[in-house]
Parts: sequence; structure tokens; C-alpha cells
Amino acid sequence: MGLPSRSIHLAACALAAGALLTGLVPAAGAAAAPPGATARAAAGPALPNARADDPPPTDDMPDDGFDDEHEGEQDDLVGPGGTPERRAPGTQAAPVPGRPGDFRLAAGSDLSGLVGRLDAALPKQGLTELMEQANRPSGWEGACGNTSIYGPDLAVNHRVCWDGDDLASGEWVPQAITGVSDAQEDEDWGSSNSEPIAVASYDAKNPGRSDQASGRDNCVQASVSDACNEKGVRVSFFNQATQKYRHVLLAWPYVNSKNNISFDALHASEGKCTGTVTPSCKAQNGIHAGGMVWYGNYLYVADTANGMRVFDLRKIMDLNPDNDADRNDPTPDGLESDVKDKKRIGRQNNVWYSFGYRYVMPQVATLKLTTAKNGGTTAGNQCYATGRPKASFLSLDRTGADHLILGEYCNKNNGGTSNGRVGTYPMSAITAAVEGKAGTAAAADSSFGLPTGGTFNGETLWHKTQGALRYDGKWYKRELYSYNMSEVTGDFGS
Repeated sequence: MGLPSRSIHLAACALAAGALLTGLVPAAGAAAAPPGATARAAAGPALPNARADDPPPTDDMPDDGFDDEHEGEQDDLVGPGGTPERRAPGTQAAPVPGRPGDFRLAAGSDLSGLVGRLDAALPKQGLTELMEQANRPSGWEGACGNTSIYGPDLAVNHRVCWDGDDLASGEWVPQAITGVSDAQEDEDWGSSNSEPIAVASYDAKNPGRSDQASGRDNCVQASVSDACNEKGVRVSFFNQATQKYRHVLLAWPYVNSKNNISFDALHASEGKCTGTVTPSCKAQNGIHAGGMVWYGNYLYVADTANGMRVFDLRKIMDLNPDNDADRNDPTPDGLESDVKDKKRIGRQNNVWYSFGYRYVMPQVATLKLTTAKNGGTTAGNQCYATGRPKASFLSLDRTGADHLILGEYCNKNNGGTSNGRVGTYPMSAITAAVEGKAGTAAAADSSFGLPTGGTFNGETLWHKTQGALRYDGKWYKRELYSYNMSEVTGDFGS
């Protein structure tokens, strides 16, 4: 199949990820260096004989610098105390004129020193080799059930579904999808013929986790589930050649109180309180990862309240190089790694943990929306016509000059004054911000208000767009509860 059709097909999948993957089911600087980390990083890697009491990340991990604002963007018909706004079927709301300045992104604190220390401490694995290590068999074609779940108008090229435990998982919810068609114009990655597809899922279930003094380190107690910890986001890389996949846990690096490099799941402080809940011990929420774009070596993951977190596929850490989970592996820093303990993460007592995942990919950069919020909190999925947008979904336009598209999911039943907006950025500006100094800005070159239409159970969904893409000058959108995309025939507000 030709490149344009494959690229648009993948972009279409990205928009419908929440629905289609039901069948596939199974920052000032984000993750910024903690105070003093720059000076401490200059001191070099920790010595192998460092004190054997490295604390867990929940003990001393500083906040990562992002707003801790839960914007889960779950499927919701009516907001608390709200009344659905009614419109005649097909009636479109007037688009709000876009303001490109509202979409300005800036690079956060330099993480290169922290990532460099982590790189020196742990073994690495390239994506090509990781694809060769893909170990989870997928379902294929007819094994994935009835095609009618995709709707009558969407032609299915291939059908893929996760392995048994992933398929039935109540912990991990698939949200975003991208792949080598976005990453490379020629759709080849190294010497591999795997043509990888990447799917991001967020941790939606933390049984036993608590902000209260219900037990210190409550998530590592024998009585709690392995799912207790907030693990943030994982990315599943699918090898199309072998029809197998492998999970990679996303992480952010920090220096612990013993001056040792460590990592934790994204925005996942567990909040061990010894009394009244305070901001310093309150358990943080994980991010939603509602959108993801793979471009070149970088993976861009949406963080709803803040902007984007950036990961480098050249920095995938391998905590089990011998592929024998029953035996701890030595690490370059003179310690060892344990991938059987699913309740711990980071460096603890001179052992590296990763919630049981073999592969961990640390955050390497932050792109944070700089515009001030307007109209108050957006925690109820509401949006505002001006001010800081929400980073709800991402897509890539490879027609003409490559552009990244960032847009909002909005629920006006929960308040707010906007149907949602989209902004477009030249990928050259995005890459320059990632690779530049802290504060390097990426400006949007256009933005638009979203017109919509459609109903579900009598509710007009014109304010619930879950994805948008642009291809060869035409815009397409995906609405909540709709498995299909629709072409936008009217003009966006400009």
C-alpha cells in the first residue's frame, strides 16, 4: 500500500484509539529536576558502595513540576449537577476564533544530566532489538471477535487484539496510538521489518492505594494487589511481522535524598501520610496519555493539564538483559535489577525495580503550555475559549511541511465556554524546542475552534470531540461514542 494511504490510515486509528482499541484491548518544566539536582548531577554517578538504604520514591521524591490536576477525560454523558445542552441533530455550534498564541509551548528544565546518569547506571536496548524480544502473542483477524463493533462504515484492514491477561485487564486502559508511519516517511525503522505500532495505556485502577495513614508503604504489603501503585503510563510496541508485542513503562528520572539517580512512574507519588493529608504527602494522579505521536527518535505523549512529555527511543533501559526473570541481573553501576517484584520502582536498597517490567523509558524533555489558565479549574473536563488549552489528543500531518496537531476534549455539561480548539506546530519548531535550552519555545502557526455535530442517547455531542487530524488540507474529527471519523465540511474558526 502506498505511503499516503498508510499514513492516513494510521492517523485515523489514532483518532479512534479509545474505541477501536476496545477490540484491540488487551512544565516551568515537567518531570523537572528536583531542587539542587543540577548541581548534584555534576558530581557524577553514585558509587557502588553507596549506603544501602536508598529510599523508595514515595519517601523523598520531589514533585515533578507539573500541575497535579486530574483530567481523566472518561466517557461522561452529563457532568455533576449539569443539564445536557440540547441542539437539533446535526446543528453545529459556532466555532470560536482560534488564537495561536494560546498554544505556545516551551521547553522545561534540562533533564539531560539526570538521563545521562540513568543511562550510565542501567543497560540499554534499542527498539529494533526490543521488537525481536517481543514476547506477548496477539490475537489476529477472526480471533478478535465480531467486526461489527467497529461500525458498518469503517473498513477494517487488519484486526489485532491483546493477549489474554492484557485483554481482560481492568488496570490498563488503551488511549493513544502511533507508529512507524508517523515516525519515518519511508516507514522503515533500522534494519527491522517489524513496522512497529505503539499504543499508550494509562493506569486506571489502584486498589489499596491510599493518601491516609492506613499503613506505611501500603502498596508493598503482601495483602495488597500488584495493581496498588499508580504506574502512570506504559507503551506497548507491536511487531507487525511476528504479531507479538512488548510493554515499556514510562518513567521520569530524579535524584533521591541519598544523592543517587533513580526513577519513578509518571507523576505517581504514592502519598505516604503519617497524619492529616497535606500537599506534600497527597497521592498524585497519573497522566491520561490521551494522545501520542512518534516522530523520528522521539515519542510525544500528551499530558492533559500541562502539555507534552517527551521520550527518546534511544534511551530504553533494559532491566533483564539475560531474559531470565528468576535471576537478578548485574547493572553497570555495580548494583543489580529485580523484575519479579511488581510492587517497587526505582533504586531501593541498592537494587533497581520497575514494577516488574523489563523495559523502562525515562522522560528526556518537557514541552509545557505557557499561557495562563482562564476561567478557573478545568478538572471537570470543561474548556475555555481563551487561555491555556488542554492537551487532550495529538496527531501528525505529513502532507506538506510536517506539523504536529494538539487539541482539546471538552465537556460543556461540566462548565466552560468552548467546544474545543486545535493548534498546529511545525515539527521543526517542536524538535528545536526538545533539543534546545530550557525555555526554548515552539509557537503554533495556526489554531482553530472546533465545530461539531451528532448525538448520543439524545445528548448533543458537539462539544465532545476526541480527536482531529489534517490531511492534504482537509480536517477530520472523531466524536465521543462514535467509532467513525467524519470529515469537517465547514470552516474551523480561525
